[in-house]
Amino acid sequence: MNAENPLLVDIQDGIARVTINRPHALNAVGGALHTALSRIFIDLGERRDLRAIVLTGAGRAFCAGGDIEWMRDAIRDPDQFEVVTWEAKRIVYSMLDCEIPIVGRINGDAVGLGATLALLCDITVMDESARIGDPHVRVGLNAADGGGFLWPAVIGFGKSRELLLTGDLLGAAEAKQLGAIGHVVPAAELDTKVEAIVGKLRTGAAKAIRWTKAGYTIPLRQLAHGHMDAGTAYECLTNLTRDHAEGVEAFAGKRKPQFTGQ
Repeated sequence: MNAENPLLVDIQDGIARVTINRPHALNAVGGALHTALSRIFIDLGERRDLRAIVLTGAGRAFCAGGDIEWMRDAIRDPDQFEVVTWEAKRIVYSMLDCEIPIVGRINGDAVGLGATLALLCDITVMDESARIGDPHVRVGLNAADGGGFLWPAVIGFGKSRELLLTGDLLGAAEAKQLGAIGHVVPAAELDTKVEAIVGKLRTGAAKAIRWTKAGYTIPLRQLAHGHMDAGTAYECLTNLTRDHAEGVEAFAGKRKPQFTGQ
């Protein structure tokens, strides 16, 4: 882990701007970043002066999912999954519990946990060249960090089942067509569109907006609490499989994995 702060927070004029800050790794999530994500929306959610939160990534990606070395560490030391699974639940619960609207500035690929973070945002604006999807199965893991319930809830079971079982990624245009993303714009127009949305939230009736979110997230919060314990337990099991170890090494070696079902 480099010495940089993996999560940057800037608060001005009632807007908190949260930036995933591992651009050298396409904002892949390692231990320190995972911990920071599990706490930031709890901390921001307690504030009464905020009108909106903007979540984005530094550099050319939004979030590329789990860091490969972090996955290797978890294979060597499975006990660390006790902390990882607790934090995974906390990330999902805290984003849904946070009454402040979260605007996703999806500046590049949103993969795995990155896709979950994007789907948990209330409003999303995506670079037209970006992709989104949950390829947990491609590294031999159960899709447990929220994708297992979020994709069916957001776009319906029809397409989400295929995406979760194959790990295929969606282009921005198809993601918008399916309802996974709210807006798709050229990269040069990303900030203009995000700021137009933020402007409406900044000048809107704050309590009405907060409590509207509190209301429409009730079904998602119920789904999250019904899914996450079992989902993370299955992820712990798949972390112990030979296929997961093969998937990680294949990804690191930039080759196709040879899965055996073990």
